[in-house]
Amino acid sequence: MEARQAWQAGTEVQNRHHGEDIIVKVRMRVLAALVLALLIALSAGVASAASDRVVIGFSSPGADHGWLAAIQHYAREAAGRHADVQLVLTDGLNSVQKQISDVETLIARKVDVIVLLPMDGAALTPVARKVRQAGIPLVNLDRKLSEPVYDVYIGGDNYGIGRAAGEYIAQRLNGKGTVVEIQGLPGISVTEDRSRGFYDVIKQYPGIKVVASQNADFLPDRGLRVMENILQAQPKIDAVYTHDDDMAMGVVQAIRNAGRQDEMFLTGVGPLKRAMEMVKNGVAPYAATFNYSPVMAASGVELAYRIAKGRGLEELWEPTMPKEIILDATLVGPENVDQWMNLGF
Repeated sequence: MEARQAWQAGTEVQNRHHGEDIIVKVRMRVLAALVLALLIALSAGVASAASDRVVIGFSSPGADHGWLAAIQHYAREAAGRHADVQLVLTDGLNSVQKQISDVETLIARKVDVIVLLPMDGAALTPVARKVRQAGIPLVNLDRKLSEPVYDVYIGGDNYGIGRAAGEYIAQRLNGKGTVVEIQGLPGISVTEDRSRGFYDVIKQYPGIKVVASQNADFLPDRGLRVMENILQAQPKIDAVYTHDDDMAMGVVQAIRNAGRQDEMFLTGVGPLKRAMEMVKNGVAPYAATFNYSPVMAASGVELAYRIAKGRGLEELWEPTMPKEIILDATLVGPENVDQWMNLGF
């Protein structure tokens, strides 16, 4: 009797332990299933977040002077306003070949959109064609490609700047005087258009003579050297039309070093904050500048973002982007300089 009771008790303990083992195993399986489901959900969330992210490639030709450095700054600022944007910014280091390689790398990375400010529009056009062939939308910024292989072009009115500068100088000179032109980088659309617009106006004033026209590559030190040589060659100069405020800083230095700042007046393009301060404070020879703000880089990134999202401009009814956006060539003089100071660089 006692042996049977002991056997029954042992059996009950074994059964209880066996049942507990089953419960533990079931719980472990449920827990494992829950962990697996959680990992799948997290992976799906990460994949979804990655797929929703917009990767914008931005190819800049360099940052060797204030305007181009500001271009990169505004590109980063615009990208930073969107939590779902990853900006891949490349610097061409003022080399056409380096910039071509940069764009090819962006194509290989399969970015969603590319913003391209070419070192040279003609030289970068073949690689821009590759962008289109890869099915990647392209925003052409500032210096224009030689073929319209872009989805959107945005830039300042360079021809309009040249015309506005010509009209301003002609009116201040009352149609008579000697003028010097300091051009930017030779062979690019920006320089050619600013010069063409200027001469299209000046040729209407036979009393105005352009006594010198030289390139200074948008660089202050180059502007200094070029203007020093011109000042030595020209005993009388009434006005100087420069294509860039940065470059004009060297030109102004040369003029002031020669003590001839009261002999002539000068216009630039920017607007560089230092140039606007000179205009505001009446620092000779700086008389005026024209709006060509690097904030256009921020607009270029914003356009790229909207293209990636399949959006048009909110102000327009069409869901697509305009082919070209040309920014106004506004004269910045003493009367309106305060309105532009916050966009200076």
